Amino acid sequence: MFLFAVLALFLPVLFIYRLYVVVKTGRQHQPGRKGSVSVLVVAGSGGHTTEILRLLDSLPAAYAPRHYVIADTDKMSEEKVCTFESLKLQPDSEPQYTICRIPRSREVHQSWSSSVVSTLNALRYSLPLVFRLRPDMVLCNGPGTCVPLCAAALLLGIMGMKKVLIVYVESICRVHSLSLTGKILYRLSDYFFVQWSSLRDKYPKSVFLGRVV
Repeated sequence: MFLFAVLALFLPVLFIYRLYVVVKTGRQHQPGRKGSVSVLVVAGSGGHTTEILRLLDSLPAAYAPRHYVIADTDKMSEEKVCTFESLKLQPDSEPQYTICRIPRSREVHQSWSSSVVSTLNALRYSLPLVFRLRPDMVLCNGPGTCVPLCAAALLLGIMGMKKVLIVYVESICRVHSLSLTGKILYRLSDYFFVQWSSLRDKYPKSVFLGRVV
């Protein structure tokens, strides 16, 4: 009984310590120094996908392969991604992307209580996906699907398997307050970009570079 009590106390403390180390040392990690950067891109319905594709369009070709993750109820994002990648494809070169689907974390107007259940369900699919892909970076901009994917990426680092850089770009629509996803990932992301100076003043950890997308 004593051993179980010690483990019950020690393991949560170890987990919190590892989480602290992974988050605090994230900016020291530079995955692009040795070549290409594998990117897990979270595409959301509506304007989220449009914004994330505009951001990807400004990145160099070294950010590849690109693994897009889309909610299973999102019918439009896959078409947008395929169109974007077809325009990006160079002659005589192989496609540098994949598209994966997981359950949506939260539907619009879904209750908070049921959102917990649906997010845990999405996490159940996110963990094996992220552990299999082992991306160098997660790039996201607001859809609720970001949360379980970023949690899985953090777990890779906590377990000492791989540090995954988490880059969050708040939507241009958020002028005075962060989105719910932004509030959750503000403390957990390695780089947190906002597109309005008013948000930078409220959230000192954030990086303001003007309009990014």
